[in-house]
Amino acid sequence: MKNSTTIPVTALPSAEKYTGKGPAYQRRFHVMAKPTGSTCNLDCTYCFYLSKEDLLHQDRQTGMSDEVLENFVRQYIDGQDGEQVVFSWQGGEPTLMGIEFFQKVVKFQKQYQKPGQRIENDLQTNGILLNDKWAEFLKENQFLVGISIDGPRELHDRYRVTRSGKPTFDKVMEGVDALKRHGVPFNALVTVNRTNARFPLEVYRFMTQELGATYVQFNPCVEPVDFTSTAPQFWHDDTIPVTGSRRARPGDLDSIVTDWSVDPEDWGNFLISVFEEWVNNDLGRVQVNLFETAVAQTMGMPGQICTSSEFCGKGLAIEKNGEIYSCDHYVYPEYQIGDIADSKLSHLAFSERQQAFGMGKRDTLPTYCKQCPYLKLCWGECPKNRLVRTPDGELGLNYLCPGIKAFFNYAEPILVGISTLLKRDFTGVKK
Repeated sequence: MKNSTTIPVTALPSAEKYTGKGPAYQRRFHVMAKPTGSTCNLDCTYCFYLSKEDLLHQDRQTGMSDEVLENFVRQYIDGQDGEQVVFSWQGGEPTLMGIEFFQKVVKFQKQYQKPGQRIENDLQTNGILLNDKWAEFLKENQFLVGISIDGPRELHDRYRVTRSGKPTFDKVMEGVDALKRHGVPFNALVTVNRTNARFPLEVYRFMTQELGATYVQFNPCVEPVDFTSTAPQFWHDDTIPVTGSRRARPGDLDSIVTDWSVDPEDWGNFLISVFEEWVNNDLGRVQVNLFETAVAQTMGMPGQICTSSEFCGKGLAIEKNGEIYSCDHYVYPEYQIGDIADSKLSHLAFSERQQAFGMGKRDTLPTYCKQCPYLKLCWGECPKNRLVRTPDGELGLNYLCPGIKAFFNYAEPILVGISTLLKRDFTGVKK
């Protein structure tokens, strides 16, 4: 999905002011809305959000109120100058709110839409509740849908189960069939975990050949063992291991990550295998989030998603009660920056505190990263994954670093070749 757990480059700000005649922006930010909070009809083993119910003291029985919804829609539209405003609806499971809730979403958007402004919606869902009625609504209102699916049946059902532990693959595919019948565009979001990471081609070929997705987002599953209670960057320094050590990999009794987290080396092998398949068979036909941004960055453009960008901080999250957090992966009390009931959303998005959060992505990188030849392709990936020490003991290295480096070591010459061909196509001149 173009902006589910990674934020698209269009969410980043520029210095120009919107004129109403073209894509010149002054204020741009993105908010992931959680209308059900952490409430979900599944119990995925690796879910990082189900625990928010206890952490944030949420009431499972209530969703986002009409008052909070209208206030959010109004402030989100009012706070931006761009000709395009993208609403992203996630959870938990947002379809639990029912179609009636999203009819109100569309109503409020039309009510507060500025002249010359385009409103877009995307919906990230597990697909379980999707049917013809949902598909008709989504098609009529031009929603882009992101389907969370982890590969063919045996890989998907490994962790994505109901609250009673039953498999969900068939239900998801029924939902996808409904989308296809009604021509609803959809993308695939794959959580790459310890299990499916070992079957890269099976996962990728299923997504592109059987599911029929032409946009695939791969998100590595990295979860500290205490992720349900301890916020990122609030870890105890004396417990942080050196990269490559046994504690810096899943499966060890004393590992810093959960058993279902992807192994760093497996992550690198997964990316290499899928990249080779993509380059040889699907380049120009299928978009893969991590590869698209790598090509763009090799061409000298900024990162196209937040995890690959130099800075972050322009992808906030709003909980069902109106609380605003610095990021979808930082929904912890330590990272609550306000509430739209008593603060303007745009003020929170561009506040000094949020700017410091975003700039910290670059400014807290260890020397090991700053000296890396792939720095401008990686930028330390997501700060939430900076769980380990560098080989010389410095804090702040990304847990996935060995896999990321292995991938770029393999892919960089190919990325340069693709970049050269694209520049030639754009200009007609060999660069």
